[in-house]
Amino acid sequence: MDNRRIAAALVIAPKTARNHVEHIYLKIGASNRVSATLFALEHGLWDRGHGTAPR
Repeated sequence: MDNRRIAAALVIAPKTARNHVEHIYLKIGASNRVSATLFALEHGLWDRGHGTAPR
């Protein structure tokens, strides 16, 4: 999702969503959503087939 959609889903400001995304990038060593997605896939945090976290 883009920051605007993240913000709407979490009922926060888009700038706050952007800040959270940037902090996540720093913590996982990612520089963009693509590398963050690869991190999630490699660590079992996202199921590509369902588009959600594994159960």
